Formats: sequence, C-alpha cells, structure tokens
Amino acid sequence: MLWQDIVLTIGSWIFIVALIPTLRGKEKPQLSTSIVTGTVLLVYAFVYATLGLWISVISTSALALAWLVLAVQKWKKMGNLEWK
Repeated sequence: MLWQDIVLTIGSWIFIVALIPTLRGKEKPQLSTSIVTGTVLLVYAFVYATLGLWISVISTSALALAWLVLAVQKWKKMGNLEWK
C-alpha cells in the first residue's frame, strides 16, 4: 500500500464526515455545485484506479456519492423530482 493511498483516503473520509450535517440538514448547496463536485470526484476515482490506489477509489467514490445525494436532495427540494 502506498502512503499516497492512505493520505488521500483519510482526506476523503474527513470530507465525508464534514458533509454529514449538510446531508442531514435543511439547507443544501446549489444543485450545480453538487453535480459538478460529484462528477469531478468520480473522475478522480477513475484516475486513482488507473494508478492502483484502490482504497482511494473506494473513499473518493463514497465522497462523490455523498455530493450526488446532496444534488438529489436539492433537486427534490426545488420540486423538480417526485418521489413515490
């Protein structure tokens, strides 16, 4: 395991923990911010996979998922998505 994999993983998990209040709260970031951030993080995860940084792939994908969940929450709050 490379030390870079460990550092990137720790950073991702810190960001995930920092997002928990936003995921649970009423106020959400702008939809475009959440979509762009989630998408860029998925690209980063792909790049990490090409470098063999597998733990970083998992943690960065989880972080991307958290941002994309925020996007869905904002979209729902805006009234653009009906849940059944």
